[in-house]
Amino acid sequence: MAKSKTITKTELKERFVTVMHDDYQTTPESASDQQVFEALTKIVVGILKAKRRRFTVKTNSQGRKKVYYLSMEFLMGRSLKTSIYNLEMVKETTDMLKDFGISINSIYDQEPDAGLGNGGLGRLAACYLDALAADGYHATGYSICYEFGIFKQKLDDGWQTELPDNWLPGGSTWLVPVPTKAIEVRFDGELKEYWDKQYHCVTHENYTSVMAVPYDLFVSGYDSNAVSKLRLWKAEMASFDMSMFNKGDYSKALGRNIISQAITKVLYPNDNHAEGKSLRLRQQYFLCAASIGDIVNQHMSTYGTLDNLHEKVAIHINDTHPTLAIPELMRVLLDDCGYSWDKAWYIVQRTFAYTNHTVMPEALEKWDCNLLKSVTPRIFAIIVEINERYCRDLWEKYHDHDKVSRMSIIENNFAKMATLCVHASHSVNGVAKIHSDIIKKETFKDEYDYTPEKFKNVTNGIAYRRWLYQSNEGLTELLTEKIGKGFLKNAAELTKFAKFKDDNDVLDKLAEIKLANKNSFAKYVKNQYGILLNTDSISDVQVKRLHEYKRQQLNALNIISEYNYLKENPDADFTPKTYIFAAKAAPGYYMAKQIIKLI
Repeated sequence: MAKSKTITKTELKERFVTVMHDDYQTTPESASDQQVFEALTKIVVGILKAKRRRFTVKTNSQGRKKVYYLSMEFLMGRSLKTSIYNLEMVKETTDMLKDFGISINSIYDQEPDAGLGNGGLGRLAACYLDALAADGYHATGYSICYEFGIFKQKLDDGWQTELPDNWLPGGSTWLVPVPTKAIEVRFDGELKEYWDKQYHCVTHENYTSVMAVPYDLFVSGYDSNAVSKLRLWKAEMASFDMSMFNKGDYSKALGRNIISQAITKVLYPNDNHAEGKSLRLRQQYFLCAASIGDIVNQHMSTYGTLDNLHEKVAIHINDTHPTLAIPELMRVLLDDCGYSWDKAWYIVQRTFAYTNHTVMPEALEKWDCNLLKSVTPRIFAIIVEINERYCRDLWEKYHDHDKVSRMSIIENNFAKMATLCVHASHSVNGVAKIHSDIIKKETFKDEYDYTPEKFKNVTNGIAYRRWLYQSNEGLTELLTEKIGKGFLKNAAELTKFAKFKDDNDVLDKLAEIKLANKNSFAKYVKNQYGILLNTDSISDVQVKRLHEYKRQQLNALNIISEYNYLKENPDADFTPKTYIFAAKAAPGYYMAKQIIKLI
């Protein structure tokens, strides 16, 4: 049975003309590129919302498990082109716009990057949302609706300076506000503990309330009925103190609003000072408390109990930034729902999974216990209790003070987030086989010896359609001609192309496509930067975050070495090379900025 079209050209044209008339009081012929982009986005968002709604109803009716992916970063990039390609409505959209004399590429260019991430961690999270939808899973990502994404980079005499990246004016067209699903998040204050008959009760007093308001961004999978949702939380003041304002204390009344909004102002504040560390911790707890509250609410509306949470819900922690989701779920089960500690911990351990992203001990996240206790007092108390029970079990097994001290979640007045993740999760993985082996043999050797069954490997993948189907038309056409379209759904089918490795006609065609892509890139560089590239040279490209361990400095030293060799041997047989770098250094990372200066 042939698959039905997402939308026909005629239907698309009718919707497009209607949106233009109703929302912008104009016609497609008279509209600006920005208006066309917004109208097209509105139509695509409507299609994705409807698909997600249908898929959710089906998932609930079948009692299928849902996946929730928590990450402080989602480097989504642009959504319009990805959505149009994944919905397989490229021809309909291109032809419809052509009828009005509009080029689709000029419309794609209107969209700003949703730069809600720094690099690989955020891009991996974005790729997962695409892949989960393509494979038919019901998936929801959670992150923060940063007003300013990763900064815009300006190089002054080789030195990086940072400019704000205000992506929301253009990017907000993708965001669907859901104010009725707002969650209250509580910071600061003190705990009051008491016994009510046989129940131990804890209340949180004198806290600061911040409301987490959700904005949804929909992510289509390719050739699938599933649509992933990225729920981004924006911080707003819980209530405005009118009496304080009326008494003339304007700065204090308004100051509370500013402090609450600061949580979602900027992607990852600089934390090389105390205020930055406090704000980053608030960001992390804000994400975790809002997301766990939302997950629990959704589950309760479907099943009416949390007894089966671990059977119907999988919560994945992407690196250690969302670790506080673990004690937050414990808090909900213990304080809000009245579960015993053992029953709550049973549910928690079977619900969470953790992806580790670094093997370097110095890079594993730790929080000062005094700061944790001040900003999130109840969460800190739960972490302490988790650790005491964990250390008691370790002592019973090993009777080794040094080993228990090493494996303790709290050590030298610091809470080790990765250790908490490993202990609380039923699944722990690295992002490549070599990485997963290192965390078993070195990073978490003691933990692996203690519970080897939870360690596994998940090799990083990418949403390859973005880099092939959407970006490389010539190669996509050649592959389709030679091996069919199956590779667009299943990347494993690309191996079929290997049978042409000795076919000179195919190899010549491949060389032509590569040269055409090189020329296209050279044209872009000429227009953007006024630099003329030699397309007959070898392109040596390094595009990634600027960091000492990512080895851009070794690349630069190699260039210097080759340059010196050519100066000494001007007639040497040498293949021309063009070195291309693209990278941003973290604002507080002085050495990384020095490497940019060196390059």
